[in-house]
Amino acid sequence: MSCRRAPSFGRVVALVGLTLVLALAGCATTVPLPRTVGPAAAPFTFAADTFEFPNHIRARDPDRPDLYANYCFVLARAIRQFHTAARFDPAAPKLDAAGYIERVREVVSRAAWDPPLPPAERIVIPGYANLRDFSRDQEQAVKAGLGGRFWTWVHWTNWRVTFRVDGAHQENVAREVAEELAAGRLVQLLVTNWPKPELNHTVVAYAVRERPAAVDFDVWDPNDPSAPGVITFDRTRRRFVATRVYDTEVGPIRAFRMYYSWFL
Repeated sequence: MSCRRAPSFGRVVALVGLTLVLALAGCATTVPLPRTVGPAAAPFTFAADTFEFPNHIRARDPDRPDLYANYCFVLARAIRQFHTAARFDPAAPKLDAAGYIERVREVVSRAAWDPPLPPAERIVIPGYANLRDFSRDQEQAVKAGLGGRFWTWVHWTNWRVTFRVDGAHQENVAREVAEELAAGRLVQLLVTNWPKPELNHTVVAYAVRERPAAVDFDVWDPNDPSAPGVITFDRTRRRFVATRVYDTEVGPIRAFRMYYSWFL
């Protein structure tokens, strides 16, 4: 499963996927967005609480064997896992690489949808103030601890990139994302503009801003750690737009929540 280009799925696979979505999510109803959305209950700062290194796009550097590419789902999920399960202690003595690999593995062993741990129970990352500093200085250890990408490629919900959804479904997604952010929970999204062979990707929404005719969601994009991205929900047309998504033209997309239960 690519983190950038949407694959060409066969007609039979698409029909099977369509059957699944009709059975599981086709009954979505129109639910109005909340008029106001409060601030997140848990602090999250783009400059401190994200990875320093990017997920690379293999199509841009196909001959490099050690390229850290197609890990967007791994990185996006891990942002949420660090947000709910890790605690950084810059005053504590640093560990060796093996020690940090083990700590990262502990963090990502928790399900992304698990509730936040209280501070006393969180997995301590000693010697660093935040995830950005940690992943900058211990890049190889962090990558090793995060593990492989295979199971993120074959997760059954990835087939949703082939689905056509209506405005009611997308409005419901926007409402849920806004409510989750208001409660202090990060939201991972599968975003796609398939069948256009451009976007099959994941981002993490961490902030929301309302406008009269639209709702803007600030997102962390694994492919661009330098600055926040933005996806917008157009209230009038009841659809999402890739307002600022790395290497993607501005235009309509479909968005689905990811990893918010054992099944979805």
